[in-house]
Amino acid sequence: MKKIMLDYTLVEIRGLLADLPAFRSKQLYKWLNLDAEYSTMSNIALDLRAKLADEYIARPAQIVDVLTAKDGTRKYLFRLSDGNIVEGVSMVYEHGTTLCLSTQVGCRMGCAFCASGRDGLVRNMSSGEMLGEVIAVNKYLGGTCDGRAVTNLVLMGMGEPLDNYDHVLKFIRTVSAPESLNIGQRNISLSTCGLVPEILRLAEEGLGVNLTISLHATTDVTRRKNMPVAKTYSIDRLISAAKYYFDKTGRRVIYEYVLLKGENMSPADAANLARITRGYPSHVNLIMLNASGALKNTACTPAEARAFFCALAEAGVSVTIRRSVGAEIEGACGQLRRKFVGDLTAT
Repeated sequence: MKKIMLDYTLVEIRGLLADLPAFRSKQLYKWLNLDAEYSTMSNIALDLRAKLADEYIARPAQIVDVLTAKDGTRKYLFRLSDGNIVEGVSMVYEHGTTLCLSTQVGCRMGCAFCASGRDGLVRNMSSGEMLGEVIAVNKYLGGTCDGRAVTNLVLMGMGEPLDNYDHVLKFIRTVSAPESLNIGQRNISLSTCGLVPEILRLAEEGLGVNLTISLHATTDVTRRKNMPVAKTYSIDRLISAAKYYFDKTGRRVIYEYVLLKGENMSPADAANLARITRGYPSHVNLIMLNASGALKNTACTPAEARAFFCALAEAGVSVTIRRSVGAEIEGACGQLRRKFVGDLTAT
């Protein structure tokens, strides 16, 4: 079975091609970061290209479909080398273009309001497959290694990043390296549903990535209804880990909070969020529920979201309501993949 060349760093590729001059490895690695097939690597010898093509996959995440919304948001379907399908979303902001990428095929966390995990976890993605997503979109948007079109990354697509810890850590270190796409770690956000031991471990890695925690409730009772992970890790343990992450990295913690009508928007919830975020740099990002047919939760109205926002702001919470993007292209990760895979099964 062929291996994925992007699973290797430049240093590791030099080891694989130890009988060649170092500059050849550098040339090869640049081609890989341009989303090139071996056949187009014009300054690489034909016999070496043929040998590499026999043993290694050059493009592990290939774009097979793109949907574009009116606001410029694009949704991508990637086919991995084994035929599995994952999703990504690029969003245009004033500060640049952010790519939300997948870290697993499916997810085993089972959050009630998330489409990504409805079919469970198929497998982890490798660091090279994650890097392949970024490289493919960067090329699609007209970027190069030196003039990137993708400026920011969010590990918030399909999968729980900290459930694929080692591959995700290698991806972060690789994509932020000067010889790769050189995306600064301060421009990378990692989103987790709250795997406390892994958050504590991540705090010790010496990275500069932003930590985003899917909170979605202010009491353990409510959180357990929608997030199975809450049965293992209480909110108090999670907040303690978040504070530790800030202490070790100096990076502000972001709490994602999906607004669920009748479940997590009471005055008591506003007071609890004020308590949870007090005493260290943190921010609450309120999210309007992206409706999907299989979800049992109820979305609130914009007016109800605004009222909850005002209650938090008055309590001194740093808070925003996340701009809704890509609604007409099924922007929530997992929706389009399920439709695409279903269509393939039906044919």
